Amino acid sequence: MLNPRFAALGDNPFERLNRLLAGISPGANPILMSLGEPQHPPPDFVGEVLYAHRHLYGKYPPLGGTPEFLEAVAAWLRRRFALPDAAVVPARHILPLSGTREGLFLAPQIAVPAEKAGARPAALMPNPFYHAYAGAAVAAGAEPIYLATRRETNFLPDLETLAPALLDRTAVFYLCSPANPQGTVADLDYLRRLVRLAHEHDFVLLIDECYAEIYLDAPPPSALQAAIAETGNFERVLVFHSLSKRSNAPGLRSGFVAGDETLIGRFRTLRSYGGALPSFPVLAASTALWRDEAHVEHNRALYRRKFAIAERILGNRFGFYRPAGGFFLWLDVGDSENAAKHLWTSAGVKVLPGAYLARERAGEENPGAPYIRLALVHDDRDTEQALRRVAEAF
Repeated sequence: MLNPRFAALGDNPFERLNRLLAGISPGANPILMSLGEPQHPPPDFVGEVLYAHRHLYGKYPPLGGTPEFLEAVAAWLRRRFALPDAAVVPARHILPLSGTREGLFLAPQIAVPAEKAGARPAALMPNPFYHAYAGAAVAAGAEPIYLATRRETNFLPDLETLAPALLDRTAVFYLCSPANPQGTVADLDYLRRLVRLAHEHDFVLLIDECYAEIYLDAPPPSALQAAIAETGNFERVLVFHSLSKRSNAPGLRSGFVAGDETLIGRFRTLRSYGGALPSFPVLAASTALWRDEAHVEHNRALYRRKFAIAERILGNRFGFYRPAGGFFLWLDVGDSENAAKHLWTSAGVKVLPGAYLARERAGEENPGAPYIRLALVHDDRDTEQALRRVAEAF
C-alpha cells in the first residue's frame, strides 16, 4: 500500500506541465524555456579530464571523495566566502554529492526526529519552492510548511511572522539563495537571523546555494559566512553547491554538501547505505572545475547579456525586474496556467506556470499563481526570439 503522505504531494511541476500541454501543437518552432538546464557549453577540459581518468571507472569511488576534490572545494569555499582557513577542514566539513538534489533530498533523513515539541516535526520551506524539498520532508516523516514569498517580502520568507510554537517543532528549514524562481538573494543579516533562530529553536538549516555563482552585481553571501559570524562554527548549518549551473555541467551530476561536522558525519554514514557516489573520473573533472574561475566569469557575462536583452524587450511589462542572481525571469501575467497554454499554442514558447512551483495554504492564495517562470538558458538569438514572441503574444 502506498504511503498516503506521498499521494498528497501530487506530480512534480514538469509532469503537470506535460499534462497541461498534452496533445497541443506549438504555434511556432518551439523554444523551451521551462527547464533550468544550462545550454552554455561546459569547459573543454572537462572531457579531457574524464578521458584521462577513464581507467578508474573500474574502481569503486571513495565514500568521502578524493583528497584532491576535498581540498579543491575547501580552497574554493575559503576564497569565495572569505572563510578562515581553520574553519574548513576538508575531510570533516565537506562531502561530495551526485548533484545537489541528492543531498537536499537525503538531508532530512539525518535531521528529522520522530517527534519534536510533542508533535510531528515540521520542515519549513519557501513557497514557491524546489519540489525536492517537499518530497524530502515527507520521506523523512516531517510536515512540509510552505512559507509564502511575495514581492512585498522581497520574495523571501518573513522570519518575523513565524510563530514560536511552529519554530519549536521545526526540524529543518530549507532556503534557496539566490532563490529559484525569483532570483532574490538573502543578505548576510537575513542569514544571520536565520542562524540565530536555528540555535534558539534547535533546528537544522538546509541552504540551497546552487545558483550562487550566477549573479548580476554583488556575489551572494553564504550561510557558512553567517554561521561563522554568529557562532564561530558551522553548527546546525549545511549548504549545498553544484557544478550544474556554475559550470554548465548538469549531466556530470556533481556537487557537495558542506557545514556542520557532526551532520556531515551522519551524512557519510547514511550514504554508505544508499548513496550514489561520484566516480573517480567525475571527481577528477570536478576538482578541475572547482579550481578554475575563468569559465565561471565567462558564464556570468553570458547571463548578464541575456538579462539586458530581456530588459530591452520587456521593459516594465509583466512586473519585469533584473534579479540579483540565478537565470530565471519571474513574470506576472495574472494567470500562469492560461498564460503557459497561450504561449505554447500561439508562440511556441514553453514556460513553467508559477502555480506549479507553489502550494496553497489555508486562508492564502497560491503565491505562484500569477507568475510564469522563464529560464534564460539559451543563446542570445533564441533568447531574443523567445522573448519577442512572449511580448507579442500578450
